[in-house]
Formats: sequence, C-alpha cells, structure tokens
Amino acid sequence: MTDTMRAVEIREPGGPEVLTLVERPIPIPGVGEVLIRVAYAGVNRPDVLQRAGSYAPPPDASDLPGLEAAGRVEALGPGAVGFTIGDAVTALLPGGGYAEYATAPAAHCLLVPGDMPLDRAACLPETFFTVWSNVFMAGGLKAGQTFLVHGGTSGIGTTALQLANSFGARVFATAGTDEKVRVCEELGAERGINYRDEDYVSVVRDAGGADLILDMVGGSYIPRNIKALKTGGRLQMIAFLGGPNVELNFAEVMVRRLTISGTTLRPQSVSAKAKIAEELRAQVWPLLDTGRIGPVMDREFALEDAAEAHRALEGDHIGKIVLRVGGE
Repeated sequence: MTDTMRAVEIREPGGPEVLTLVERPIPIPGVGEVLIRVAYAGVNRPDVLQRAGSYAPPPDASDLPGLEAAGRVEALGPGAVGFTIGDAVTALLPGGGYAEYATAPAAHCLLVPGDMPLDRAACLPETFFTVWSNVFMAGGLKAGQTFLVHGGTSGIGTTALQLANSFGARVFATAGTDEKVRVCEELGAERGINYRDEDYVSVVRDAGGADLILDMVGGSYIPRNIKALKTGGRLQMIAFLGGPNVELNFAEVMVRRLTISGTTLRPQSVSAKAKIAEELRAQVWPLLDTGRIGPVMDREFALEDAAEAHRALEGDHIGKIVLRVGGE
C-alpha cells in the first residue's frame, strides 16, 4: 500500500470538464472511522451540485465528491467497531468517494448484502438512507396507505417504489416516457404515470388521493402535490429540480390538515445517520439479502471518466450510475 491514491477533484466550479484526475494522500481514519479500499463509487445529484459550486461539503468533510462507495475495509481507526479488515462493506460517506480510498464512520457502514456484486452495492447508501429516512421515518408510510413518488426511474425513485411496495403500500410513480412508466410498474408501482401525457393529480385523486408524496421536483409541482394529497396527507420534499420558490395558498393546507416537510441527508449528524443505518440493517437489509429488492443500475464509468458519468447523470438514464475505481 503506497502513501498516495488516484482521486477525482473539482478543479473549480463549473461543468463536468472541471472534474480532474489527481494524486492525493491516502486519508487516515479518525476515531470511530474505517478506511475503505474503494471498488465502486456512486454518482449522485449532490455531486453535480457540488461540482457546480452550489452545494459545499460540510467543514469537516473531504472536498472530493462522492457520497457513497462499496469496497473492503482496509484499516480501522481508534474505537471503530463492528467490522474487521477485509470485510466487504457499502458506506454512506461525508464526501471523498471519487478516490481509491475513503474514510467513513463505522456506524455509517453496512455489510454488502448476500452475494451482491460490489458495483450494485455502491448504488445502495445514498438512495436507501434518503428513502428510508424520508418515506418511513419522517413520512410514516404504513401498509395500505397510498404513496406517490416523482421521478420513478431515478435512483431515489426506483428505491422508493420497491420499498413502499415491499412494505404493503399502494404505489404510484411519475416518469417521462412510456418505457420508464413500464419500468416503474415492473418494480412494483400499481400505476406509472407519464407526466407528459397525463395529469398525475387527476390519476392519484381518482385512486382516493395520496397519503404521502415524495417529491424532488418542487417548483410548480408543490401546489399540484397539495391537490393530490388526501385529507391528513404528507408532502415530503428532498430536492428542488424545478426550483425552491412557489406561490402557495396555505388555507388548503390548514383546512385539510396537511403536513409539508423536508430534509437533506448530508448535513445531518453522525448519530442521526447512524440511526438510519441501524433501521436499514434491521428492516431493509434482509430484503436485499434474499434478493426480494435490489438496486437498479444504469451503467458504470471508469474513475478517470467521471466527467462522462456526470454528463450521463444529467441526461437520460434509469437507476444509478457508478464509477469503477478499483473493481472487484
């Protein structure tokens, strides 16, 4: 093991071309952390925002992009428990995934489920932590309730509709093509809705209204989501691809006792994310171990082709995109 590693850094805020392959010192795991020899790293929307200069990493996090990775434990920091050197793990990272080695709190690592390949395992943390914490912990989705997720073929969407279906909810999902609608239905949606051809509000209201909506679009979708909710329903926001500003009549929110909430994952405390990991280990990992559910992966790119991976993410894709860093 040398003292340096290959990594992709953000040279300056800008387009995909600012992602630059460099040599960096291998990080040293701190108290309660593990060092992971990265096989694959997930590529996510927050990476794109960070690259553009609109989503700065927390002060104590690596400046390298990459919020999830799968690989093998290379070293243990002081007080790190639950893993041994050589374990195959997938981890939620505070940053630093676009590199041959990355550190993460041991409490944010999970053993790779069953015989899942490491490229698929790298697709798990960011979406599963986000979906579980928003749909089940904050959103309180229960069996028999009606759930709508926008962007059903995104990494978040494919995860959300599989989990909601597995836990007994009625699932609806929006998507932008008939092919993507079919994918949503194959993954467990009772009804996929092509938002270019149909009004999702009418479809969901005809089904009785939604108990919970998971929205990453924002903008003009927010008042439409309000209309799609049944009385007492909940709107859970996790992103604003359509913009964060909108005019909204809150009288309807009050009269129908609606709840609007939202979270971001990265700034949450180590202990808060550890709690999500505990629930995933107990509630979701058995489903992954048996293959009842699984990540949907669009394609992979080599680490040095990170710019192409970002262009693919910003274009048309179904499921997750990963970087091949060290491979299996």
